[in-house]
Amino acid sequence: MQYPPSELVLNDKGQVYHLGLSPENISTKIILVGDQDRVKLISSFFDSVEHSSQHREFACSTGVYKGKRISVVSTGIGTDNIDITINELDALVNIDLEKRENKDALTSLDLIRIGTCGILQPEVPIHSYILTTHAFGLDNVAHFYNIKHDINDIELNKKINDYIQLPKEIITYTTKASDKLFSKLSSEKTVEGITITSSGFYGPQGRKLRLNTKNDALGERLTTFSDGEHRITNFEMESSALFSLGKAMGHNCATICLGIANRPTKDFSKDYNPSMLGLIEYVLDKI
Repeated sequence: MQYPPSELVLNDKGQVYHLGLSPENISTKIILVGDQDRVKLISSFFDSVEHSSQHREFACSTGVYKGKRISVVSTGIGTDNIDITINELDALVNIDLEKRENKDALTSLDLIRIGTCGILQPEVPIHSYILTTHAFGLDNVAHFYNIKHDINDIELNKKINDYIQLPKEIITYTTKASDKLFSKLSSEKTVEGITITSSGFYGPQGRKLRLNTKNDALGERLTTFSDGEHRITNFEMESSALFSLGKAMGHNCATICLGIANRPTKDFSKDYNPSMLGLIEYVLDKI
């Protein structure tokens, strides 16, 4: 199969269109961040930097940290941007961009998202390192792809839906994190649980300003859901698409976030920057 220019879109340098990157610019270990300024922050930990670029909100820095070659790529906010990022990162390693054909041997990337999140359990302190076990998607990105979900993920997805009683228009999906990366990142420093990925920051996460929402009890139901060892720990806006698309393409995906707002207690961090520096160093050492 050869991909036409309208489907595999490249810029005038032959790079993937949105990220503005060539295959040699990235490592197989990639940290994903929403905030483009966080790329520079993370790369400041590197012993050396070999590549740095930016196109729109997609910044990239690749370098060496304690002998490990690592890339950092910013995605911007939301699962729509994750759709772009994952497809183009996959194209960089698994499609011959000159021939516009799939490579014979496929490469698996390690994709680790570092972000911030809202906490959904009252006893979890602000600035906790929250490691995702499963991503539960309130967005619709995965529904546009032929993805075969694991039976355990399907069952957990149904249990959450039955409990939180979403409006019928919202069709959700659930994907487990990579066992490989989860094991690397898990420690006594992490709080572990299900991450809710929303398609927005206000109404989709149960916030009301001037518009009413369709599910006033969403936050309370998310907080009180439990199923054996499973509980819901946090809200963010990227992981569901990352996990589902990444897993379907054969990549290893994980998310670890710094909790900066506790929704049940109404608490918000006064300054999370020192804690974010600690989380970055923690992840760099673990991967």
